[in-house]
Amino acid sequence: MIQGERTLAGRYSIGRRVGRGGMAEVYAATDERLGRRVAVKLLHTNLATEAEFRTRFRQEAQAAARMTHPTIVRVFDAGEDTFVRNDGFEVIVPYIVMEFIDGVQLRDAMSEGRLSDERIAKYMSGLLTSLEYSHRAGVVHRDIKPGNVMITRDDEVKVTDFGIARAISDTAGTIAQTTAILGTASYFSPEQARGETVDGRSDLYSAGVVLYEMLTGRVPFMGDSAVAVAYQHVTEPPVPASRLNPAVSPALDAVVQRALAKRREDRYQTAAEFRADLMAAFDGVMPAHTRVLATAGAAEAPTELFGPGPSAVDATESALNAMRTDDDRAPEVQRRPPAMWIWGAAALVAAVIVGVLVWVSLISNEGQLPDASVSVPDVVGLQREEAISDIEEVGLRWKVETQRSEDVEVDAVISTNPPAGASVAHEHVVTLTVSAGPSSIAVPDIAGMSEDEAKAALEDAGLRLGTVTSEDSPSVPAGEVIRSNPAIGRPAAPDSAVDVFVSNGKVTLPDLRGMSLADAEEIVGGLGLMVVRQPDDTCVAEHGQPIVNMSVPPGQVDQRSQVGLAFCTGEEAPDEPDPGEGDGGDGGVEVPSDAPPPPGDPGDVDDQG
Repeated sequence: MIQGERTLAGRYSIGRRVGRGGMAEVYAATDERLGRRVAVKLLHTNLATEAEFRTRFRQEAQAAARMTHPTIVRVFDAGEDTFVRNDGFEVIVPYIVMEFIDGVQLRDAMSEGRLSDERIAKYMSGLLTSLEYSHRAGVVHRDIKPGNVMITRDDEVKVTDFGIARAISDTAGTIAQTTAILGTASYFSPEQARGETVDGRSDLYSAGVVLYEMLTGRVPFMGDSAVAVAYQHVTEPPVPASRLNPAVSPALDAVVQRALAKRREDRYQTAAEFRADLMAAFDGVMPAHTRVLATAGAAEAPTELFGPGPSAVDATESALNAMRTDDDRAPEVQRRPPAMWIWGAAALVAAVIVGVLVWVSLISNEGQLPDASVSVPDVVGLQREEAISDIEEVGLRWKVETQRSEDVEVDAVISTNPPAGASVAHEHVVTLTVSAGPSSIAVPDIAGMSEDEAKAALEDAGLRLGTVTSEDSPSVPAGEVIRSNPAIGRPAAPDSAVDVFVSNGKVTLPDLRGMSLADAEEIVGGLGLMVVRQPDDTCVAEHGQPIVNMSVPPGQVDQRSQVGLAFCTGEEAPDEPDPGEGDGGDGGVEVPSDAPPPPGDPGDVDDQG
């Protein structure tokens, strides 16, 4: 995608490509403004054809950027840039700037051979810890797989790509959905395969697939196509991990089985619950809520698509196979069931086969099962964001078109297509026609300007400078504009005021004392500050190396300041024997009071008399 070295967004110097996938390419880069190494993910151009996708992508990147945890790859920036191809054609490419991880993907670590139980436990603990944190923050990953789990040189876990899967699946259309399906079908949850709404338990199912693969060396379901794999996720029980790897204990089998339950209600409900059972299983402790493995003779509640579930189908096919076996073995004494049963069984199997074929056709064409129709809500007159929220709430997608209007205020909805009350399929796209005002003006790009420069640019565009608010920023230099309201590029009425938010050149440093060294460094680094480690060997080191002091007090500090973090590195002194006590036996040696100190002992000898 990139030919030679170039600068992205006037800030990021792009280096070598370090990875690629079905949806993006990743490059090592340098943030020239802050002088730090970063990773830049460039999404493929076919994902940038819709303005709604680019908007949702930025929103999801912002949500991911708010998550600060040692097990999650930090998101620093997101946006879009214009590339000029060799043929002179310009294309818009969304990008996301992340923390650079010096390590390998879990996928690559697994390809080197089966991992030890210790490493599996460590990697799964890190993965589930990241999911526990993100789910509490209200963020569902949607694309947990070994390719999105990084292993650092220190053998620690870092999970990446939070928010990208949601942005793609919600707004990027059929092409993007197909791309995502082809890349991640092996780790789909059943509800994702059916096109249903996902939640944190969907991530836990995908984490269960990753655990299964680490234990056995293969994913639980494989097929010739993404559709075939997705169908197995919905209908087929996984082969117990212990069958593929006899070293897997019954306790681990039980944990995997629960994680891969078809019904969300039967799975682990939280990442913390999953992690607790998994760590106990590695210690040989059987989980308290053990589900019966879905092996031969074990009844599992069928998952129904159309008509009877797979268990009923299996039973019918087994009965027919038994009939054929009996026919072949003893034709002269066979006992045929009543003809009605035969025809009934045949009709049942035929109905199931037809249903499955229809389902496969639908999922291959649309990427999801059909849902019941919904009515388009009445959003005429509402503000743009409120209308979008109402549209999404009923399960519909949207796109926005603007139209000048003398009567309708700026950003209010003039009309919808289809109109309010129309019955449409789930996920149908509703076009919102939004007022741009009588002669609206797009807010110019004033980001990075000084207050005076921003005022001049606004006046040149026919607008006025409104309220100026000072705001923290880890990256924007002091005195430069961070953002505006209305936002850059949004319509504003002529001669209306535009409020601006200007960087004060500072960031707010929280109280880090008591935190682990790793967590504290993560927070300081996320604020764009420089960490200076200050080992203190006068106090005893503890697990996690908690911070005992800071060189800078909590509160506002200048951008790119140095923050010293003091942590204990000393060792606990060994217990010394009481010189006043003998060894309690007859063989003790009495030390005369006038005896000289032992060689090499700088201390005095207490009187023994």
